[in-house]
Amino acid sequence: MAHVTKAVFPVAGMGTRFLPATKATPKEMMPIVDKPLIQYAVEEAMAAGMTEMIFVTSWGKRAIEDHFDKAFELEAELARRGQRDLLKIVQNIVPPRVSCTYVRQPRPLGLGHAVLCARAAVGDAPFAVVLADDLVEARPPVLRQMVRIFERHACSVVAVQKVAREETRRYGIVSVRGGSRSPRRITGIVEKPEPRAAPSTLSVVGRYLLTPRIFHHLRRATGGAGGEIQLTDGIASLLAEEPVLAHEFEGMRYDCGSKLGYLQANLMFALRHPEIGPQFRRYLRAMGCRIPG
Repeated sequence: MAHVTKAVFPVAGMGTRFLPATKATPKEMMPIVDKPLIQYAVEEAMAAGMTEMIFVTSWGKRAIEDHFDKAFELEAELARRGQRDLLKIVQNIVPPRVSCTYVRQPRPLGLGHAVLCARAAVGDAPFAVVLADDLVEARPPVLRQMVRIFERHACSVVAVQKVAREETRRYGIVSVRGGSRSPRRITGIVEKPEPRAAPSTLSVVGRYLLTPRIFHHLRRATGGAGGEIQLTDGIASLLAEEPVLAHEFEGMRYDCGSKLGYLQANLMFALRHPEIGPQFRRYLRAMGCRIPG
């Protein structure tokens, strides 16, 4: 059975919900305290044993390539100043064993189309899809949990989480075969159903492990919700010939595609930050805030 070594990061979106901040800066480069969202996503993939990072980009995303590239002038200046700790941080954003590949999505035709754009880079191998907007704190990391399931069952795995029924219109929603223990076999998946039509309240979170057969179904897909090629539609078609499992993971998800979720993530990560955490905690308490822990 093939090991999962490739991770695809669809980062071609325009980030309109964060304008004007994202007018000239990719939303994936927005920081949670002092680290951009896309770096958290890449670190999760590396922690799951993945060494080939494939970014599906578009116009205006050069900052992502620069972030994972070597910065000779910056490194030389940090070395000259004797700032060894900062130099180490910059040099270890991507270790030497990890490669980065960039492909373009020429038109914004949906998440499924973005994944399809990575077909040549992925080849005939299983791969992960990671959405940087979904920042998930979990031990072990969610992708590592999913890799373990893939190694046992040798089929596609989708991360899911329960949401309030009134929120189903914001997510892909799965129906699963009975039983209460994860993983469970998916019997259906639909993109952004109205609450009354939703088959369950299990929403898809931005973590997928997929077999290469998904590309066959994405090539055949027509415009789904919003006139776009949806990854959920490709998975729905894949269900007819291969099992796909839903993994209800243990962990805390922050929807950093929304302003509220982004601020919540910054607050919680700042509280635990080794450099500023204690001072930030004292500041919030002085403001009259109740801080857990």
